[in-house]
Amino acid sequence: MDYKPRIVDSLLDLKLEAFGATLLKGPKGCGKTTSAKQKAKSFVEFQDEEVRDNLLAVAETAPKRLLIGEKPRLFDEWQDAPKLWGTIRKDIDDTGLSGQYILTGSSSQDIDTPHTGTLRISQLLMYPMSLYESGESNGTVSLIDLFNNPDSFESCESNLTVDDLIFAICRGGWPRCLSLPTERAKFEIVKDLYRQTYSVDIINIDKVKRNPRIAQAILQSYSRNICTLAETKTIVGDVKANFDVSDPTIYDYISALEKLYIIEDIDAWCPAIRSKTVIRASKKRNFVDPSIAVAALGLSPTYFNEDFKTLGFLFESLCIRDLKIYSAAFDGQMSYYRDRYGLEADGVLHLNDGRYALLEFKLGSSEIEVGAKHLCEIERLVKEYNEKEQQCKLRPPDLKIVVTGTQYGYKRPDGVFVIPVGCLKN
Repeated sequence: MDYKPRIVDSLLDLKLEAFGATLLKGPKGCGKTTSAKQKAKSFVEFQDEEVRDNLLAVAETAPKRLLIGEKPRLFDEWQDAPKLWGTIRKDIDDTGLSGQYILTGSSSQDIDTPHTGTLRISQLLMYPMSLYESGESNGTVSLIDLFNNPDSFESCESNLTVDDLIFAICRGGWPRCLSLPTERAKFEIVKDLYRQTYSVDIINIDKVKRNPRIAQAILQSYSRNICTLAETKTIVGDVKANFDVSDPTIYDYISALEKLYIIEDIDAWCPAIRSKTVIRASKKRNFVDPSIAVAALGLSPTYFNEDFKTLGFLFESLCIRDLKIYSAAFDGQMSYYRDRYGLEADGVLHLNDGRYALLEFKLGSSEIEVGAKHLCEIERLVKEYNEKEQQCKLRPPDLKIVVTGTQYGYKRPDGVFVIPVGCLKN
């Protein structure tokens, strides 16, 4: 199977240019090793059973010998030989060279290293594939071009139907799916990842014995509350309804799932455009990929023929995943805005130069008007605040975008862009 370029590829190039080594991290099955091999000129695979015992013996007694090879040199499943971390760090100190090593490994094993690797071993987070990377978005609208030249946008047209989006949500952005012949086989990938997460990885991450059924209950509660502001006590209550377990224990499970890059909540954007007492600051519940929620709830694409409400939340999760991937090249940060008066922006995308976009995610065309009004009202509040505040003014939003599951994209008279997710790219 030919390699499909990933947006993280250019970021890895930058890391290799700046640092001696790069640790590529992310959830299982997102394609870390495959992408790393595109850059590496030599590699060591500790999972190769034919040479594993010999490699581990060398790593334990003379780890520096494993560094010999053409650079960049990739160490896959490096956690199996934890002494490598310090050895690589020392070699970078001695040589002062950049782009020497790439490390990848299972997110299900957390290793305490004696040194942090700061300024020597940089870390790069990788996500599952976006719709553009999987070839499903036609990429006619570049996110960064929209920021740089908003007036140049005229219109766009997506090739994706609602059924296509439902399929993409259920399947997820797992690269392995692209080479499989049937839909059933593709859905099985995330089902297996879900089962492995609560039954195996939740224990292997730090060798703490945990109850797989409690981990499963937490994942299912998160799935029912995906892209909502459900408080932690709601998750705790769901679990306690079936298990006699303490609050700290549940918090520990959630922390482990975060370390596995399965749970990835969205923080609140809390500008002072209204009294801070009316800003909702709790986290928005989310996974690294919406397909995990589908697997946890045991759903299939046909289920969404009758449940468009749940589909709307999953669509939002899909959009957040893709926007995180697209904006990674310019250090984009995703948050959300919601106050107690009901005013909201499903997403706020901040770039590293201070520019930001207010976002609403609406699957169907009937919801676009409401979403656009929310974005315009927040912009109005920012302008009103700046008229009163003389010193600490807030930057007005650079873009207002309703990301949709519809076919056509356009710019409204109120300045709001309506962009189908099937047209977006970085």
